[in-house]
Amino acid sequence: MKVLMINGSPHAKGNTYTALHEMEKIFEAEGIETEVVHVGNKDIRGCIACGTCFEKGKCVFDDLVNETAPKFEECDGLVVGSPVYYASANATLVAFLDRLFYSSHFDKTMKVGACVAAARRGGLTSTFDELNKFFTICGMPVASGQYWNGIHGRMPGEAEQDLEGLQMMRTLARNMAFLMKSIALGKKEYGLPEKERACRTNFIR
Repeated sequence: MKVLMINGSPHAKGNTYTALHEMEKIFEAEGIETEVVHVGNKDIRGCIACGTCFEKGKCVFDDLVNETAPKFEECDGLVVGSPVYYASANATLVAFLDRLFYSSHFDKTMKVGACVAAARRGGLTSTFDELNKFFTICGMPVASGQYWNGIHGRMPGEAEQDLEGLQMMRTLARNMAFLMKSIALGKKEYGLPEKERACRTNFIR
C-alpha cells in the first residue's frame, strides 16, 4: 500500500513537514510506503476553466500537477499538509489541488484522504475544513484522528515541542492505515459501492 503526502509549505523542513514526517514514521511501521511531493515552493498557477483536460486527459499547464496525477491514481491514501495563511491554506497548494483534482478523471472512490494544518496560533480548523472538501467531493473517505488535525509552531522546529500535536499526527496515521487496510479487504470481498450516473442540475433551471 502507498500514501502520497503533499507538503504545501514553502519550507521543505518547516512545521508542516514535522507533522507529515511524524505520520511517515507510523506508516513505515505499518508497512505502508510513502512519497512526499513538495508543492509550496513551486510556481503553480490556478485553473483557468479551459476544459482542455477533458480533451487531453491532463491539465493544459504541464507542470507538477501532471507529474503528480499518476502518483495520485496509484496511491491508496492522500495526506495534504499546509501552513495557515489568513485562516486558509497556502494559495499555491490550493491552486495545485484545484487543478489536480479537476484534471485527473480517474475514479477516486475509496482512496483515503487526510489533511493536517500547521499554525503559529489560530486558523487551523478553517484550513482543516477547507482541505477536507477536496476529498468529500469525489467519494474519498476522510480519516480522522483524536482531534482536528493541527500542529502549532511558528519558527521551523517549534512544532516538535507540541507534544499533543505530534500525538495527533500519530493517531491520525494509525487510523488512516487501519482504514486503508480495511477498505482493501472490503474491495476484495465486496467490490466498490454501486455508482449511479451523475445527475447534475443548475440552480437556474
